[in-house]
Amino acid sequence: MNFAPLPAGVFTELARTRPAPADVALLRSALHARRLLLLKALLVRVHRHRESVDAAVFRRFEDSWHLLERAESRNPDVVRDVLDYPMTGAWLAAALAEPAGPALDRHLTRLEGIAVTAALRADCSLDLTLEPPDGRLSLPGVGRQTAGGGRLRIRAGSRVARIHPEVPQAAAPTVLLLTDRRAGALVGRGQGWDGLHTLPGSTARLDDLDPYRVPPDGIGTPPRTAAGPADTDPAVWSARWRGAQALLAHTDPGRAAEIRHALRAVVPLLPHGPRSQGATLRSAPGAVLTSLPAGAQDMAETLVHELHHSKLATLHELVPLYRQGRAAVHRVGWRPDARPIGGVLQGAYAHLALTDLWRRAATAHAAPRPWRSSAGQQFDHMHDQVGEALTILLESDELTNEGREFAQQMRRHHASLGAAPRAAG
Repeated sequence: MNFAPLPAGVFTELARTRPAPADVALLRSALHARRLLLLKALLVRVHRHRESVDAAVFRRFEDSWHLLERAESRNPDVVRDVLDYPMTGAWLAAALAEPAGPALDRHLTRLEGIAVTAALRADCSLDLTLEPPDGRLSLPGVGRQTAGGGRLRIRAGSRVARIHPEVPQAAAPTVLLLTDRRAGALVGRGQGWDGLHTLPGSTARLDDLDPYRVPPDGIGTPPRTAAGPADTDPAVWSARWRGAQALLAHTDPGRAAEIRHALRAVVPLLPHGPRSQGATLRSAPGAVLTSLPAGAQDMAETLVHELHHSKLATLHELVPLYRQGRAAVHRVGWRPDARPIGGVLQGAYAHLALTDLWRRAATAHAAPRPWRSSAGQQFDHMHDQVGEALTILLESDELTNEGREFAQQMRRHHASLGAAPRAAG
């Protein structure tokens, strides 16, 4: 996917890891264009090979597509928001990579939940019956309704939707209320309903429900797996988020604002060892996957680190920064295993953002004294490692011309950070 060249100022600002509202808007636009491209690719594939798709699944996919179009004609901003939700990207990547067969058919039924979410948030009138394949209807970015082993009837209109499980002795229906028609904000209540929690002062969701939030085999080595509602205390996560925002607001207000506006979801992972571990899915930028951080400082650093993985993944789709398929691997200071050039670039970029943050924290009078002290130590530890990684990048022939310019701008910012910062008194 190629776009017009980025404005030089935006490209430089992104390489410096410094937050800027225009950069976030540009990356969001690029993300949306890619989502539309991938969705169209899935539609073409389904139509081109419809004989390999179960007939009932094909009909449901077509009905869902038409419902999505109807919602888009009513409120395009809401539909864009649903399509740009991180887990929609994870679903598209999984569906497009799956060979024809029952597994692909199961992926295709996911469009039903996406279309229903868009229609409900756009305040479309509805009267339809669904049979979720796993007994649960997932509404991305909103919540999940358990069907109780049967079908679900959904009736909606005039800002109110009712979901009726069609099982014997069913309880009263779940009621979803559209509290903000312009933003498409839904809140729900009822038996079998689990709604997503919104993190304080933002629109980001604490997403411990979406079936595509973590790959089935986990992420990373050793594999880290998704936490569910039974493992997640929203009050604790909200406190960590609020504490991280307060730290960043006193240290680097621009980063605090960027996180509030750029992150769409925080996905809890089950803990693996004493330290929290974060991750980002390339197919789902805007989502941070992490086990529960130890405190506000750990949360702030995780959010900054993972957000920059998301930003670089989106930028690379917009402007390729390195060539795929090379076999060469390189050693970097922050990992025990050798990394391909894309991994070196990703790691250098995310750690450059952290060194920038740590320098500011170490010299900020408003930052808590313990963070000022640890930030100075972390800066000392990481600054040289980032410099070594930048040398690897600039000596490599695996970067594109744009990638080399990007790495050069990263090096300029790295040099501007200087040596060890002088801690504030």
